[in-house]
This record gives sequence, C-alpha cells and structure tokens, in this order.
Amino acid sequence: MRTVGVEEELLLVDPETGEPRAMSAAVLARAEREDAGQDVFEKELHEQMVEFATHPQSSMESLHAEIARCRKEAAGHAEEIGCTVAALATSPLPVSPAVGMNERYRWMEQQYGIATREQLVMGCHVHVSVESDEEGVAVLDRLRPWLSVLTALSANSPFWQGKDSGYASYRSRVWQRWPSAGPTELFESPERYHRRVAEMVATGTILDEGMIYFDARLSERYPTVEVRVSDVALHAETAGLVATLTRGLVETAAREWREGREPLDPGVSLLRLSAWQAARSGLTGELLHPETMRRMPAEAVVRALLDHTADALSDHGDLDRAREGCERLLRDGNGAMIQQALLERTDSLRDVVTECVRHTQA
Repeated sequence: MRTVGVEEELLLVDPETGEPRAMSAAVLARAEREDAGQDVFEKELHEQMVEFATHPQSSMESLHAEIARCRKEAAGHAEEIGCTVAALATSPLPVSPAVGMNERYRWMEQQYGIATREQLVMGCHVHVSVESDEEGVAVLDRLRPWLSVLTALSANSPFWQGKDSGYASYRSRVWQRWPSAGPTELFESPERYHRRVAEMVATGTILDEGMIYFDARLSERYPTVEVRVSDVALHAETAGLVATLTRGLVETAAREWREGREPLDPGVSLLRLSAWQAARSGLTGELLHPETMRRMPAEAVVRALLDHTADALSDHGDLDRAREGCERLLRDGNGAMIQQALLERTDSLRDVVTECVRHTQA
C-alpha cells in the first residue's frame, strides 16, 4: 500500500487580535528544545509562518491523527511565546510579510522582488510513494486534469490584505507569480522530465531543483510524487481527505499506466483555465470537468473525482471515508465558505481569524 505524508504551513497570529506575528524563529527554537531530534517543524519563507511534516503513513486514520497532533504541538509551542497558529491559506488581516534571514530567501527576494515579499501564503503538500521515476512521471502525466478539484475542495483563502479577494483560493493565484509554478506539459519519460528540470535550472531564473514549483512534481528528497495545489485546510479532517483523494489519484494513474492507457491531454492552456476556475469558485459555483473541460456544478465534478478513483479508494479501504468527507464539505462548506460565513455573522475579520484559530485544532 502506498504511503502518504503531508506538509502543512500554518500562520502565526496574535491570539487576541488575530494579526500575523513574525515569530517563527522563536517557535522553532522552542520546538527544538522540547522535541530535540524530531525534525517535525521547519522554517519557511516568511517569519509569520511555520511548517510541519508528518511521517509517511499507510493508514489514512493514522495520518489524520498525526496531522491533528502536529497542529496541537505547533499551537502549544507558539502559545508558550505569546502567539498561536491558524490554518489559514492567506491572512485575512493586512500584513507586511517579513522575509526570513537566510541566504536562499534573500536570493529569492533580490531575484523576484515584490512577488517574494508578498508571498505569505500557506499551502498543503501531499507526498505519495511511487516505485520508480518511471512510475512517478507516468503518474504526473495522468494526474494533471484532476488537480484543480483538490484546489476547489481545500480552498481556504478568500481574503487578502483586509479585503474580499473574490476568490475561494486566492493563495493559488498568488502562488502563480513564481516563474516555475503551474501545470505542465506531458513528460512521457523520466529522461524528458529530468532534462526539462535541468534546462529550467540552467536558465538561472530559478536557483535550483527545489524551486521547481510544478503543480505536481517528483520530490527531490523522497521517492514520492508531491502534489502542491491545495490550500492549507481549515480542519485537519479536510487535510486528511485531500491526502486520501491524492493517494487515490496516484494509484489510479499508476494503474492506467500499467494497463497501457494514454493520459488525457487537454493542454496547458486549458489546465490553467481549470485551475483559475477552481480558485475562483471553490465549491460554490461551477468547475471545469477534468474529462471534458466544460463547466459543470462543483458537486458533479467532485462526484466525478470520486467515481474516477473509486476502485483505488475501495482497495485501500478509503472509499467510505472519502465519500463522507466530500459530502461533509459540500454540505457544511470548505474553509473559504466558513470564513465568509464568519465574516457575515461577525462583521469583523479579526473575529474571523480568532475563530479560525479554534477551528484549526477542532
């Protein structure tokens, strides 16, 4: 059974005002003192955020439990130094992001200017194990049309610098400012994949392979496919659902490859439109159906994803969990919808943030 690991980025905020706090160095120092050698928490581009990574898990129940535990641990470390964590993919309140003080981040700031300084966005990256680069590239080629559905499910960033962005996932739009971000063409072989990556690094536009920000890529550190399209989810169970569906997509793609089925190829231009539509609408409007690239109600497209992955999910014992998770989101709303409802009820973005702090550990 394929293992799955999750990396989540969390926003550091003042527990009273909800304003972002540039305290990641202090949070990480405390985590190191308390959990020496665990290597769970990591620094990120901006001082107002902190990242954790789970261990690879084959059980989705165990993965969900670890995500919830890591969130609680992050909150505990933060609260000891006067802040807390919120699983928000952008800050609803105005913020002046502070770029971290290391050589890599300073290179990025010099190279990319305002795009780096404004890039305070929190995502969720899902790693799913693959047997080889050959299988991994075959999976990447077959995942492409379905990734926008994961963006819609996880959408959790409707506000930007104190204003309604008009998007369910504005994080994904900000992320597109990186020169290597977004959907890719078909690679067809590991050789073509690695040659393209090497060519991109050779331009000098990006520093190294770590700055290959494809929607999905081969991990440079692990034998995994890394899917990078999701907002950090407001609730840990939604993060678990995204991970479950991602494994289902990877396994389905690998089976299609082994059976000799060719990947769908709508082209990068249509994939960009599909990603934009998912970011704009989330689960409240229409999405582009991955198989036809025509608009359909979000509920119908989510059900198409479940149908597409049903055999793989069933074989892993995850089908009921995935169906229930999708039904819950369609019924109760994803993070973007909950944030919008909170603002309508409280008329205060500060209250939105402080309430989302509670949701983060729910």
